[in-house]
Amino acid sequence: MDKFITLTGVAAPLPIINVDTDMIIPKQYLKTIKRTGLGTGLFSEMRYRDDGSENPDFVLNQPAWRDAQILVAGDNFGCGSSREHAPWALLDYGIRCVISTSFADIFYNNCFKNGILPIVVTAEQLKLLMDDAERGANATLTVDLPSQTIKGPDGGEIGFEIDPFKKHCLLNGLDDIGLTLEKSAAITSYETSLATSHPWA
Repeated sequence: MDKFITLTGVAAPLPIINVDTDMIIPKQYLKTIKRTGLGTGLFSEMRYRDDGSENPDFVLNQPAWRDAQILVAGDNFGCGSSREHAPWALLDYGIRCVISTSFADIFYNNCFKNGILPIVVTAEQLKLLMDDAERGANATLTVDLPSQTIKGPDGGEIGFEIDPFKKHCLLNGLDDIGLTLEKSAAITSYETSLATSHPWA
């Protein structure tokens, strides 16, 4: 997966609490196991009208936030079923970072495995970031993973905490397969030794 080091991009405000995975990517999009193409279904029940046309009131359909790479969301983001399609859809759309006061555990961990940085902030910090995000095209935030900071458009800075192992994985672009491949030399050595000592195995 792509490394996450520093991201500067427009932040879209989504001040809705309890956004569940069915809201992120509705069940009709779960027929595929491909990670690409799901961006069109992201928040589809809010993004589109019944006739398939765009809902102009939804934030990601508005010109200022159409190319957002950061999402500033309400409490308990990613709750509901454990579908990994949710982070796939966010990533396919172009969202690389989601900021909230809290996340559902499975969604939170799935984000790291797919190159998305979920950041937990306090309610007061979220309000400041939501205010920044509501500025539209001027709502550019800079998320710096090495220093664990978020810089706002006016130069304000917020720090955040992250598990060191998860941080290492994002900085190096390591998903579960990548982590295993880091040990490929040791695995090859073990298999060679096993074949020699147990040729019948």
